Amino acid sequence: MEISPFEFKNKLISLAEGHKKATRTLLNAGRGNPNWVAATPREAFFALGQFAVQESRRTWNERDLAGHPEREGVALRFGAFIRDNQTVPGVQLLKDVVDYGIRHYRFEPDEWVYELVDGIMGDNYPQPDRMLVRIEQLVHDFLIRELGFPPGAGHVFDLFAVEGATAAMSYLFDSLAANYLLLPGDRVAMMVPIFAPYIEIPDLKRYDFEIVELKATAVDQKGKHIWQYPDAEIAKLADPSIKALFLVNPSNPPSVAIEPQSVKRLKQIVTEQNPNLMLISDDVYATFVDQFRSMAVDLPFNTLVIYSFSKYFGVTGWRLGVVALPPDNVFDHLLRQLPSDRAAILRERYSSLSSAPAEIRFIDRMVADSRQVALNHTAGLSTPQQVQMSLFAAFALLDRENTYKRQTKEICHRRIKLLYEGLGLPQPNLPYDADYYTQFDLEEWANFHYGKEFTAYLQKNYTVEDILFRLAENSAIVLLNGGGFHGPAWSVRVSLANLDDAAYAKIGQELRSVLAEYVEEWRSSAARP
Repeated sequence: MEISPFEFKNKLISLAEGHKKATRTLLNAGRGNPNWVAATPREAFFALGQFAVQESRRTWNERDLAGHPEREGVALRFGAFIRDNQTVPGVQLLKDVVDYGIRHYRFEPDEWVYELVDGIMGDNYPQPDRMLVRIEQLVHDFLIRELGFPPGAGHVFDLFAVEGATAAMSYLFDSLAANYLLLPGDRVAMMVPIFAPYIEIPDLKRYDFEIVELKATAVDQKGKHIWQYPDAEIAKLADPSIKALFLVNPSNPPSVAIEPQSVKRLKQIVTEQNPNLMLISDDVYATFVDQFRSMAVDLPFNTLVIYSFSKYFGVTGWRLGVVALPPDNVFDHLLRQLPSDRAAILRERYSSLSSAPAEIRFIDRMVADSRQVALNHTAGLSTPQQVQMSLFAAFALLDRENTYKRQTKEICHRRIKLLYEGLGLPQPNLPYDADYYTQFDLEEWANFHYGKEFTAYLQKNYTVEDILFRLAENSAIVLLNGGGFHGPAWSVRVSLANLDDAAYAKIGQELRSVLAEYVEEWRSSAARP
């Protein structure tokens, strides 16, 4: 296995920090952590926390010690708190969220407010362990809207609240293996380029899956990458020996959603030739694409969705994510088809959870597996995290004009424009582009500015890693190689989310300057007899 691009990034950071001048700031565009935050839902969280502590002291107040909040009458007391604190930041959103739950979902007021109050206090284990009941409904409807389901779709998913998408990935791979849905040596497909851990995890000895890559090799009439999948690549899924398909949609790092034509073709192949294919779709960048449509809309039976709140709301440190799976799904279907000997082993594995362990659904097995089954009684995402998640979801649902969404999209659009102006390249302007990252090809840059002879010289004498090391050393700028994500060998990934706008013009200019050094070397070598 080659070094992970994220470990490569750490080496670049060390080099950049070691060589940067006192007046030069390290510019790390190698990570997707956004530099914006959704402030108002956080203010609502902290305002709710003040009310929750007030409620705790109401039941038992002994200096530093307080008691559990009381359920009865809590909605009326919440109303009084709102009236007394109308100018406190976040209070108006908090009121709107509570009112929305009561009006839209018909939540019983005391039950709804108590779930939020007790949840933010974190004084009880999560119950149900998979996700708190009312919070699940709010997050569910946020996902339904953002993943492209038609309005009024009703109950589509059951949700498992997890510690971000990374935890979802870990739990998923473990449960797929533990439940014999994927065995060592099984063939799984990856739509590449893709977030590197999706390739690295299956390669671990405990899984040892055979990876079949579906490559986004489609180009436009000018020969430029459009990061879409030719029919010949999608046709690989017709082989029923491929048991699972992993994709990030919109992709990471190209940051482009799969076009409808490819989805239609994929749906046809799965329906007609590989109906038991398990699809795992990581849709974390869904909110950055206009009219995004998740694979789960077209293939709901086959698709498990992973979603993280980290990018859209700027909460990578909160670790907020969900696994979403329809009640009727291929994972449970395949569990029912297991050979009797494996089914018996699984009945024993989950026997401490139920008198009918064979009936435990895959999503609930994931919950148990996340705590080694024996600790299932303490499973679940911490309740304060779930409360913050619900406030983000409700904030988005209440934003009828999509003001916040437009703001985040505009940030990314501004930055990609500045980057490509600095590079001296035309901006891609691809259909279905999220612009959260961009992946551009240094081979294309070299051909565009200096022709194929220079490109051939560069590729013969250097690697893209050489260029990125020189960029870090000269300019204290950190970028990642696209090849680490199984993209084109000479591609470079830039996060457009985590630096100020002006930094992207500088990155483009500095990278252009570094490449100019290679141009001078080429010219000098050509001039020598």
